[in-house]
Amino acid sequence: MDITELSVDGYEKVVRCRDKDSGLHALIAVHDTTLGPALGGMRMLPYASEDEALIDVLRLSRGMTYKSAVADTGLGGGKSVIIGDPAIKPEALFLAMGRFVDSLGGSYITAEDMNIRIADLEVVQQETRWVTGLAREAGSSGNPSPYTAYGCLVGIEATLQEAFGSPDCKGRTVLIQGIGAVGGRLAEYLSKRGAEVIICDINEERVNTMIQEHGFRSVHDEGHEAVPCDVYAPCARGATLNDVTIPKLACKVVAGCANNQLAEARHGQMLKDRGILYAPDYVINAGGIINVAVEMLPGGYDESTAMERIESIRHNLAQVFEIARTEDVPTHDAADLLAERRLEVGRAAKA
Repeated sequence: MDITELSVDGYEKVVRCRDKDSGLHALIAVHDTTLGPALGGMRMLPYASEDEALIDVLRLSRGMTYKSAVADTGLGGGKSVIIGDPAIKPEALFLAMGRFVDSLGGSYITAEDMNIRIADLEVVQQETRWVTGLAREAGSSGNPSPYTAYGCLVGIEATLQEAFGSPDCKGRTVLIQGIGAVGGRLAEYLSKRGAEVIICDINEERVNTMIQEHGFRSVHDEGHEAVPCDVYAPCARGATLNDVTIPKLACKVVAGCANNQLAEARHGQMLKDRGILYAPDYVINAGGIINVAVEMLPGGYDESTAMERIESIRHNLAQVFEIARTEDVPTHDAADLLAERRLEVGRAAKA
């Protein structure tokens, strides 16, 4: 196994692994451990090149630092990527990945992400203990989706408070784009709180199932951005807030659980200019990482503790909105400011 450290400004450690025997080609980026060990998921994609994979792992690990800082998890930010076809997953590859993770001595803790499932992580765990988000039966926190969805519900209520003066979902119209494991659960939560839920998804079969089970109203995925609603909740693909879609939006609030919702940072300013309140994605969708972080506490995972901590999303968003008002900046910039302030406190405490 050949592990090589790459020099990248602003990152504590970036390493590459090539393993001829298993075919593993992977990268791990540890962005910042000021607040604790770097937690971040492992993903597997057929990147066109190592450079493309490096850009992804660097961007994602930095995002995890900010997400963990704002969520106050007591953790830092990191990420790992495996370059390869996710349809081909030999056990030897994940055993080698476990050894790669273990080589960092606990400064990076891995978890489930794109194209990686619990079964894959269980193989990784055979070679390292620095794995989270495994099955409940193993004493871990299990599927993070319900906790991400619940955190998004809490975040929507906080955003409604800011936009309308009340957190009450009753009578509010929420358009959810993407009704997978997280978006579908969010739709159920909102409906139980009295919201009028509208759904859309590129998977029409999924939409029909949700309509039959819950009676939700649906709209076509194409052009859904123009549907009038109080809250638009992107819960699937990223970069859906862009030059084309933002002028079409007929909502007062954007608050969803998708990652990387802004195609570019300037689109946060576009939303502000239109008078649309945006709940920054890494703040509102932090329920999953908060849940996983509870595994790190003395005594191990406890669901009641996790649910209590997820409620902090309400307070964190209120702080973001206050910074945005006080400093007259878009909310995504306000979230970054909040993260940096918490990191500065951590650095000062270590000095």
